Amino acid sequence: MRFVIAAFLLPSLATSALALDVVFPDCDAPPTLDPSPRLPEHVSWVDPRLRGGRMLDVVGSLRTGEPLNVIISGQSHPDVLSHVGFIAYARTIGFSNECLGLHMGLVQLADLGDGIGLRGEQLLVRQTFRRHIPFWGTTCWESFAGGNHFRAWKQNGTLANTGAWFLAVSAEESGSKHHAIIPDGYNIGRDLLVSRAVAEDNEEWKATVDWVQGLMEPGSKGINHRIPVDGLVAVLTVRKRNEDEKKPWRSLWTLLRFLLPFLPL
Repeated sequence: MRFVIAAFLLPSLATSALALDVVFPDCDAPPTLDPSPRLPEHVSWVDPRLRGGRMLDVVGSLRTGEPLNVIISGQSHPDVLSHVGFIAYARTIGFSNECLGLHMGLVQLADLGDGIGLRGEQLLVRQTFRRHIPFWGTTCWESFAGGNHFRAWKQNGTLANTGAWFLAVSAEESGSKHHAIIPDGYNIGRDLLVSRAVAEDNEEWKATVDWVQGLMEPGSKGINHRIPVDGLVAVLTVRKRNEDEKKPWRSLWTLLRFLLPFLPL
């Protein structure tokens, strides 16, 4: 069964509605292990469970983990699928490297079912605030006050070389609360990232989203901090905007805002 829901309201964003085309493929059947490493060409991503992985990362022990609740499809632009290019893309949707490049805390592991097995996070980025203010315009404020962040792993092993990024996204408390995940923080973090990715104000990139159910079990079983999840995974396909899609008036308005205080009015 396959159905499409138009004008879908992101479940955790109480303050704003977002119209999306939402695709729910039939994922009710349990996954089966396919021993063949051969994949059809142009596969966007592969369910990690099909080849021994899972849709939760590993936090401390195999008993608990955080949901891999966003996938950047392997059909995205090649720049986004590269390590450096993905960081550059993340900056356009309000994320960047950790404050001063420093990381404290556990390195989480994930098995994407691509033949590599468990491996440490390849990226950890945090939400940026007020980007035009020196120092505090970086992720340092998020490290202090809390906010959105994600870890990322690339599915590129010999059993599933799709190039897709799998993200564990969550909204967290302030540093004084040891960056614990806020209530409903996995759903909220995912939805905030998706809302930024599909926003029309990104002059360079555009993204479409499919919402996939059945990749993880709803509820709190095995979830770090036992915070329930709704079981939905957002699959984003990111592409460059064409030149005729870019809005030159935005750059003009930015220039006018800079010059306005100096004009003799």
